[in-house]
Amino acid sequence: MSIELSWLSKDENAPFPDVRLALREPDGLLAAGGDLSEARLLNAYRSGIFPWFSEGQPILWWSPDPRMVFKTDAIHLSQKFRRQLKKSSWQIRVDTAFRQVIQYCAVVPREGQRGTWIHPEMIEAYCHLHQQGHAHSIEVFSGEKLIGGIYGVAIGRMFFGESMFSLESGASKVALAALGKILLAWGWPLLDAQVENPHLQFMGAEFMERREFIPEVARLSDMAEVPGLWSGRIAPFAAIECLA
Repeated sequence: MSIELSWLSKDENAPFPDVRLALREPDGLLAAGGDLSEARLLNAYRSGIFPWFSEGQPILWWSPDPRMVFKTDAIHLSQKFRRQLKKSSWQIRVDTAFRQVIQYCAVVPREGQRGTWIHPEMIEAYCHLHQQGHAHSIEVFSGEKLIGGIYGVAIGRMFFGESMFSLESGASKVALAALGKILLAWGWPLLDAQVENPHLQFMGAEFMERREFIPEVARLSDMAEVPGLWSGRIAPFAAIECLA
């Protein structure tokens, strides 16, 4: 059976199709084409849509139902890992190594996560978003060595997680917990995790139906927050502070 998708126009400001038109199989596939310009990407995230495609494919746009999300006050670290972290000298930094984080996410295997879709076109698009103050990285350092991190897009008071990596066991968990701690302190209640992932569910991620997710994204994205690098807002801090 053939699948007919909406193809986006060349106008980067053109609206996306209604997310209710997204396919059930594959879940959430909504549209194809367009580009990865700043305007189109920000419009996509505000609409509850994200790009995911392999190198050489047309750009594919998705809005799965249900959506996997974290409540920022409900990110869970196991007791065993918490005991290990208490002995750690790891440090959290923010927006000091964005390109390194996304490049590691592209090549480091991660439990239950995709990897091959972060190709050069995506890397350059998100590095541009970072330079414009819309995309951010939470980084875990052991001394001066980057050992883990997570990156994503922030609009208003909504954070859209994209990917994370670990070079040492548990470093991505710490990055995620640190992100949740930061967002919770700022009054940002929700962190988008996109699609079902058992590893993230173990850490507290839950499902939200698209009919609930989309208006919540619209509400939070409209809240006043000035784009810009977070390195000026968040000083480096010890990873064990994520346990507080």
